[in-house]
Amino acid sequence: MNPNRIMFFWDYVRKKGVSKIEIIRESLDKFLREIPLEEDPGMGLIGLGNSGKRDLSDNHERYVARYARQKKR
Repeated sequence: MNPNRIMFFWDYVRKKGVSKIEIIRESLDKFLREIPLEEDPGMGLIGLGNSGKRDLSDNHERYVARYARQKKR
């Protein structure tokens, strides 16, 4: 990485009074939001399975919790 950019980063963090990780998180979030939807690797997961449940997207937390309880037995 360019040493001037590193110095700018340190100065920016100090002036803003925020943590380095906060700036890194914000930068990563911004970068990921700018990825075109068709390039998002997560989009390839949609439709891979067939649960047969019509309300899975609305009630996924309930189904995951039920699955976790069954696995404990």
